[in-house]
Amino acid sequence: MFLMSTGALIGIGVAAGVVLLIICIIAWVISTRNKFIRMEQDVENSESRIDIYLTKRFDLLTKMLDSTKGYMNYEKETLTEVVKMRNPGVNASVKEKAEFNEQMSSVARQLNLVVERYPDLKADKMFNNLQQSISEVEENLQAARSNFNSNVGSFNKAILQFPASIVAGSRFTKKEYFEAEEAKKQDVKMEF
Repeated sequence: MFLMSTGALIGIGVAAGVVLLIICIIAWVISTRNKFIRMEQDVENSESRIDIYLTKRFDLLTKMLDSTKGYMNYEKETLTEVVKMRNPGVNASVKEKAEFNEQMSSVARQLNLVVERYPDLKADKMFNNLQQSISEVEENLQAARSNFNSNVGSFNKAILQFPASIVAGSRFTKKEYFEAEEAKKQDVKMEF
């Protein structure tokens, strides 16, 4: 029978422990990296939903303005602004998309002022359908922005926490939040 010395057994045990520790560290690094990739994909997916709703909102506002052309005399500036605006591309930054969103909100406010001046326009069925569609898109856009910001927050926290931040390194960087429009950050003045 082959007998090993106690020192040899301890050496084999230590070597096996080191190999097991290395395997665990490698598995943790791979798992953490894959988690970051999934979270980054969630952020990109939620940003894509914002793009969809911004495009839909732009299209609906354009159609709404087209339907008001007959009622508009000097309000053509509003239409010109929308026609000049172009939906930011997929590669646009979140900040550029937020600025585009703010521009469209400004146009929507101007359009509402026009509608108030023309009671016949308010009664138009097609116009009312467009208003309802815009309202639905606004709600969906708000939900998409909220989802995006939640995903960004989770991602940013995950890549900044130690020891996962070591795995994140320079490959994974903080994402920007979709900021609220400046007009909506202002205090609301109630006048009676």
